[in-house]
Order: sequence, then C-alpha cells, then structure tokens
Amino acid sequence: MSTENRDGLGHTAPESPSADERSTSRTARARDLFSVPAPIKRIFDRFPLVVYPANDLPQSRDSEFRGNRLFVFTDAAGSRRGRPSFNPQCLKWQAYLKFVGIEFETVPSTNHASPTGALPFLLPTLPPGTINPIPSTKLQKWAIEQVHCEEEQQLNIRFEVYASLLDHRIRNAWLYALYLDTDNFNAVARKLYVNPTTTNTAVRMVLAAQLQQAARDELLKSCTYIDVNDLEAEAANAFEALSNLLGDHTHFFDRPNPGLFDASVFAYTHLLLDEGMGWKQNRLGRVLRKYENLVQHRERLLKCF
Repeated sequence: MSTENRDGLGHTAPESPSADERSTSRTARARDLFSVPAPIKRIFDRFPLVVYPANDLPQSRDSEFRGNRLFVFTDAAGSRRGRPSFNPQCLKWQAYLKFVGIEFETVPSTNHASPTGALPFLLPTLPPGTINPIPSTKLQKWAIEQVHCEEEQQLNIRFEVYASLLDHRIRNAWLYALYLDTDNFNAVARKLYVNPTTTNTAVRMVLAAQLQQAARDELLKSCTYIDVNDLEAEAANAFEALSNLLGDHTHFFDRPNPGLFDASVFAYTHLLLDEGMGWKQNRLGRVLRKYENLVQHRERLLKCF
C-alpha cells in the first residue's frame, strides 16, 4: 500500500517534519534573525565598539584652588573678575550665594558638563579626592547649612505667589526677547551661547535652531500660539506688581539683607538693564525703567559684585 499523503486536490503532499526537525528549524531562524549581516560584521570586526567611561567633572582653571566653585554660563574674563553671569538662572544663585556671605569662584561651563544636565551647580570645598556636586535645586538648603541663614519661603507666605511672576510671566517674555526676536538672537544669544561652543558654521546653525525651537516649545506649553504683545503685557504687569511689593523698602519683604527673592528679581532686572548685553530690541528694559525703585534695587545689589 502506498504511504503517500495527498491533499484534497489530489497533489502529493510531503511528509510532516519530526519534532526534532521543527526545533532545529526554529533555532536556525532565530539565529538568522539576530545575526549581524556579513558586510556590517566585517566593519565591526575591523573597528570594534568601545564603551568610554563617563566624563569627569570639570576642573577649575586653577588646579590648586580648594574653595567652593560655582559652574555657570560666563566667559573667561567674567569668571576671572567675578562678573554677573549672563544667564538668569545662573545669576540668581550666583547673587544669592554672595548675598548670604558664601565665598566661591565662578567657573565657565555648559549644560553638557553638569552632572544634572543643567547649570548652575556647585562643587563645595571638600577633602581632596571627594566629589559631591550640588545642583541648583539644593543650593539654598546647602547655603542655609553653611551660614545658618533663614529660609524665606517659610517666613513669608507671599514668596511663592510673587515668585511665579518671575518664573512664568517675566521668564516667558525673556525667552521670546532673547531667542525668538531675530535681531536680539543674532546680536545677543548667538554671541553668548552659540559662537563660543564651536567655529564650525554647520554646527552653529544646528545649535541656533535647537535653541530657538526649545524656547518656542517652552512658550507653547502655556498657550496655543505665541503672541509677543501678550507676553510683553504680562511681563509689564509683573514688573508693576514687583514694584508695588518693593515699595520704599531697600529689599523685598522689608528684609534687612537681600535674600533669595532679591536675587531672583536681580537676575532679570540686571540683564535687562545691562547695556553690555548688546540688546537690539529691548522693550522689556524700557518698561522696567518706568519703575524707579526696581532700577535702584538693581543698582544697589550690583555693588555686591
């Protein structure tokens, strides 16, 4: 008797493979799926992948310096002379540490050098060989532990309310003025953030586009489209509120010495009033100059540098 199997159409059908054969076939297919194509394998055989260790934390220009080092956006000349950073977030903490009496040197840096991916951060005075970087989110707590100053947020319930004016209304208008106003971007942002990083024209173009897109994305988080008139109006209202809050006092909240909120305001007022920034369009600065007490507040605090 014939042992041939036939399908319903009368064609001869092959015998079914055994279990061992099926297992071997599956293994072969899996090996083929995850194997590297021969041409690519030859390249990797010739130039094998190398996993490099993580970058070391940046070192001070003076290897013998053993004091606190604050890594900020600044240039070499600004670092040597201790001038205010041209970045509001960095300047806020640079000013605050000065106001509470902590000695430090500033070191030019970038976000790529930061252990958290953002500036500023501080390397405190520690025994040789010890590294304990402090990000900006922990700088106030660290400073309080060093000099036993008070924490303003807990002493004044209005702190967070007025801080939101800086973190949202004024910051949003700042982002537009610096990154999305074409004249300002070419005159200020390129000079400070783009050109110092590389001399390659193509890389500069890419970096410039990334900075502008990041600012655009940030602004679109709180609105469906970007209206410069609305942004500037909101900032103007914020400056008016800050002026009313300061009143005739020397420092905000009638403090005997400047604190974190003073530093936060100074970080924007100084940069908007600083002619050395090279603004081409400075409508925010013109609005700010209407409030004499804010202008005088900035001039008083600038003497700390």
